[in-house]
Amino acid sequence: MTFTLPEELAVQFVRRVPARHRSRYLAEALSQKLSERDRQLIRACEIANQDPEVRAIEKEFDAISGEIAEPWSQSPARRGMVGRSRSRPRVRN
Repeated sequence: MTFTLPEELAVQFVRRVPARHRSRYLAEALSQKLSERDRQLIRACEIANQDPEVRAIEKEFDAISGEIAEPWSQSPARRGMVGRSRSRPRVRN
């Protein structure tokens, strides 16, 4: 992996962390930062789940049952295609 750091941060890193410990140092720092983001996301979800408006919206979605029709499907043959067909339409004489 290659990373670009601001010059001042790179200088501090090189001065403070011995060469043989840099990979481990970065791995630990990234792990801590990512774990903190996960904790923040979990907490935000817990707060949102306590909101009565969010609960009402979830209840509305839970009430939707059955399969939703696919109005964009023109034919069974085109179901797996995305976008417009690239082939030209047949011309009959």
